[in-house]
Amino acid sequence: MTERDVRDLRETDETQGAVVGGKGAHLGGLSRVDGVRVPAGFCVTTDAFRRVLAGAPAVGGQLDRLSHLKPDDRDGVRALSADIRRTVEAAAVPVDLAAAVSRALARLGDRVACAVRSSATAEDLPTASFAGQQDTYLNVVGPEAVLRHVSRCWASLFTERAVTYRQRRGIDHRAVHMAVVVQRMVFADAAGVLFTADPVTSHRRIASVEASFGLGEALVSGRVDTDVYRVRDDAVIARTIATKRVAVYAAPAGGTREQEIDPQQQDRPALTDAQVVRLVRLGRRIEAHFGRPQDIEWCLVGDDFQIVQSRPITTLFPVPDSGDRENRVYLSVGHQQMMTDPLKPLGLSFWQMTTPVPMAEAGGRLFVDVTRRLATPSGRAGLLELIGRSDPLTGDALRTILARDDFIRPLPDEGPPGPLVAGPPAPIETDPGVVTELVRSSEASVAAAARDIGAASGEALLDLIRADIQELRRILFDPRSHQVFLSAMEATWWLNERLEAWLGERNAADTLTRSVPHNVTSEMGLALLDVADAIRPHPDVVAFLERVRDDDFLDELPRLAGGPQARDAIAAWLDRYGMRCVGEIDISRPRWSERPSTLVPTILGNVRNFAAGEGARRFAQGQREAAEKERELLGRLRALPDGEHKAGEAKQRIDRVRTFMGYREYPKYGMVCRYYVYKQALRREAERLVRAGALRAVEDIYYLTFQELHDAVRTSRADHRLIDRRRAEFRSYRALTPPRVLTSDGEAVAGAYRRDDVPAGALTGLAVSAGTVQGRARVVSDMGRADLEPGDILVTAHTDPSWTPLFVAAAGLVTEVGGAMTHGAVIAREYGLPAVVGVADATRQIRDGQRIRVHGTDGYIEILP
Repeated sequence: MTERDVRDLRETDETQGAVVGGKGAHLGGLSRVDGVRVPAGFCVTTDAFRRVLAGAPAVGGQLDRLSHLKPDDRDGVRALSADIRRTVEAAAVPVDLAAAVSRALARLGDRVACAVRSSATAEDLPTASFAGQQDTYLNVVGPEAVLRHVSRCWASLFTERAVTYRQRRGIDHRAVHMAVVVQRMVFADAAGVLFTADPVTSHRRIASVEASFGLGEALVSGRVDTDVYRVRDDAVIARTIATKRVAVYAAPAGGTREQEIDPQQQDRPALTDAQVVRLVRLGRRIEAHFGRPQDIEWCLVGDDFQIVQSRPITTLFPVPDSGDRENRVYLSVGHQQMMTDPLKPLGLSFWQMTTPVPMAEAGGRLFVDVTRRLATPSGRAGLLELIGRSDPLTGDALRTILARDDFIRPLPDEGPPGPLVAGPPAPIETDPGVVTELVRSSEASVAAAARDIGAASGEALLDLIRADIQELRRILFDPRSHQVFLSAMEATWWLNERLEAWLGERNAADTLTRSVPHNVTSEMGLALLDVADAIRPHPDVVAFLERVRDDDFLDELPRLAGGPQARDAIAAWLDRYGMRCVGEIDISRPRWSERPSTLVPTILGNVRNFAAGEGARRFAQGQREAAEKERELLGRLRALPDGEHKAGEAKQRIDRVRTFMGYREYPKYGMVCRYYVYKQALRREAERLVRAGALRAVEDIYYLTFQELHDAVRTSRADHRLIDRRRAEFRSYRALTPPRVLTSDGEAVAGAYRRDDVPAGALTGLAVSAGTVQGRARVVSDMGRADLEPGDILVTAHTDPSWTPLFVAAAGLVTEVGGAMTHGAVIAREYGLPAVVGVADATRQIRDGQRIRVHGTDGYIEILP
């Protein structure tokens, strides 16, 4: 036996997580912080755990089988994890290890009561806390009992919840090891949890304290009611005192017992305000030591606080680094782009190089600092009008912040606002030729970029891409291009407002925008119906596609009857639209041309659900409905006082909407086309770096910024540790939900619709496409696994243009994110789908398969019996 198996807590610190696990490392670090009392104890190290597992060879085979199970195979995970736990608990503890534990216990005191706590190497990490995944045992007395509970802690590495937690975060079961912390038991008068950042709002300057009588384990497990205090700047700003009927205390024979509290004491606060403030000060010291907000478990003995655990709060959304201490307000870019998933570093770089507005990064997402706009009268008015019209939840959140007089320092006007706030468009002639010329110019520019970039390599390639992004910016932000789609948007708003005022007609523009020309996104969905037409007559092709799992299926199609026609149809569609994908603003995302198998379920759904010619039939139907609506509205207007004038104004706007609205989708399409040119060239360069040994895999480039990639190409070297850290950070970011509005205090400010015209129990959102429909809700998180049938209502978190092929099969649309002029809303109107967007937590509040009714005109959803 060596001393590596048992180590005193005072000999450990945060650098030794691989030896003593996350909990042991944090407790060791805490024991070195001035003013922080940590109960004495020791760690049974991960080396001891490995020794015990080496003596139980059956575990190896069990772990092999476990690694092949999927997280959703709950029965398989439950059964196999139970088998592993039994094997580990039954494993013999080496004699020398048992002796070392006995000597360490003797140093704590004769027959001292102990807390025995699991401490896994993947526990209490900055990106994954593993809170509650492994076991803790209290009031354990004597060497034999302690060793028995050490074995139980080892086994708890394989509880069903811990196994599933690792699987969902991509953590290898063999890469995680278990240490065990044994500490002198604290017989607390009160105990609880301190969050150094508000766990509800994420506000970093507000701490939250939960407290109850007795041991804290009952609070953590939810067995007792707790007092809750909120503290800011050394003052208790809110408190809720619970009626505490029971508490948990140590039992004389070991373990714990529940005990009723004297009725006269049940409503007594567990802590005084002074104690709460003192505890929070202690928490701030701990937070400063670890460099991030902490979730701290504490005990009070007499008037003395002892800390028994501290872990990072992993659910907080990170705060952008502004470089100063000024109060700031940030708006989420992802909510405007209908893609709230995190972007990889290369994707963030390209988006930041493309946009004209400086953007801050946090949690793999981008944010725009709107503080100065909110500080000036004209900037504030313009921002609130634009944002309030497109996303009421964001607008309401901004008004909540503005109502706090002390958060934003007012500034005088300094001229017109910048590009984030678009003013009224300059007059432009309603001429289809304008759109045709803009599209032709963009396509010619993309073709020239593909030619030049395709011939470059090395540093010259990176320099050429950087220069070409300026051409992309010139096209994206061409004033004439903005005139076109802003004129269409202004005309839409004018029609909706005036026709409701004059005729009582709500959302009239929704029907008027159906089947407009030049909409590259809606054409994409209809074109995939044409692909289904080429496949439907060939049963061998249909049967083959139903078995497709890999992306090389196009090469196999020509061997089948009808296969050449099917392949040509799919290939032609990919030539036009294959550069798109879900989350396409992130250049690192796999494109449809790279993973065509993701389209197969949608193609087969079109084959199954529609007849030949459906694409052309739908477009013609939309044209008829729009023309009929136009005739009806103009006729009703002419019957009003001053009717000819009103009808003339409306006709002008209708023509402008139908001529220009389709172009609303084109600039982003042109950008994505160009991004695909860049991506193909960069992947070729990455393949060269892999061959040279500078990279381990082509995908490593996605975890580098553009400048870091440039340096790697120049030096033929890359920082593999940086890439690994970025990959782990990206995995953790996927579990975070970005707020619409974020402050420099870390507060995620939520907005509300403030409406009283919605039925009780209905889910409120933003009406973006008129009509009412009821049907089966299909809650979809992955477009590639969607299975919609006619009459189904698509419910999802967000939709970018890549989701359009699903719209043709849906009867309605509900999303958590979106605005009146975001892509999903535009396409829903063009296809005539009743749609409500911006519905908070829609994918959690609506269950897959439920029947719902979507009120696309009034902006709410009813869940039906």
